[in-house]
Amino acid sequence: MAMFILRRVGVMILTALCLTFIVFFLTNLYPNLEKLAKTQGDFRMSDEEVASYLGRNGYLQPMAVKYGQWLGVVPGFVIEDRDGVTRGQCIEAGTAPEDAPRFCGILQGDWGYSTVFREDVGKILNDKLALTGKLMFWVMVLMVPSALILGILAGMREGSRTDRTLSTIAITTTATPEYVSGVLFIAVFASTAVGLKWFKGTATAAMDGANFENFFLPVLTIALYGMGYIARMTRASMAEVMTAQYIRTARLKGVSFPNVVMKHALRNALIAPFTVIMLQFPWLLNGVVIVETLFNYKGFGWTLVQAAGNNDIELLLGVSVISVVVVLVTQLISDIGYVYLNPRISVR
Repeated sequence: MAMFILRRVGVMILTALCLTFIVFFLTNLYPNLEKLAKTQGDFRMSDEEVASYLGRNGYLQPMAVKYGQWLGVVPGFVIEDRDGVTRGQCIEAGTAPEDAPRFCGILQGDWGYSTVFREDVGKILNDKLALTGKLMFWVMVLMVPSALILGILAGMREGSRTDRTLSTIAITTTATPEYVSGVLFIAVFASTAVGLKWFKGTATAAMDGANFENFFLPVLTIALYGMGYIARMTRASMAEVMTAQYIRTARLKGVSFPNVVMKHALRNALIAPFTVIMLQFPWLLNGVVIVETLFNYKGFGWTLVQAAGNNDIELLLGVSVISVVVVLVTQLISDIGYVYLNPRISVR
């Protein structure tokens, strides 16, 4: 198991480097850099002024060098401008060049500075991840048990009326996009048009203090969309397990149907759904953009939209790093859990 994990970690690191380099390359194309210069300076800047701005801030270096500096494995750039002032990646205001550290990338904890929010990227990501983490927690609390119960009940007796009813519900929830269900929930339960003002139509107040009134609708909107997919996977896996030979043998021996389900079928039936459940974490991190925007909940997904829409390069790179890490870590946990649930899989 230890060698299996080490191999997987090695592959994860290589994958993370490749993916982050692709994002870094795309965000540092010259049109994006030119837009950044004009946004921070003046939209009427000439080409020479744009090139001067980019040169002073180290954007015109070779792509591989800039990527290494951003990671923190290559010494940061140091440039002396026309006025004799020394500028550099690691030189902060009031710090003498000789006292500045040589390396100051993400490996050293320096995520850069957001040109839109005017804050350190690390602080922004920390705050927004906390908000989205709170949303993810309550979505998983509602979504996973409900989906497993629906899937198990449907798969226990394949083809029955209960199976058809629950399968229809699961397909309907998955086929309804979040922006449709979210708008419907707001119109029915939060607007004055219908009169059922049970909940708040916005989750902005939930950022400071979440409660049932201001947080339930966004949680329900996300949970319903993901619940149907997990329920369908659980139902298919449960139906397959219930037709296995060892289940028939247990029934012939007189084991009660509830015991057959709980003691013999359930563990094997949860192998496929476990993988699907783990895949919900990266989806919840980046896939809740619509819901966070719809309910004005300024979490990680909302930050991604703001960074991309405003050409905030440093923040966009920070968001990409977090996204890549979450995807790879959940994949690793999923693989380990899959091996644990299915002893027939060898990791040698």
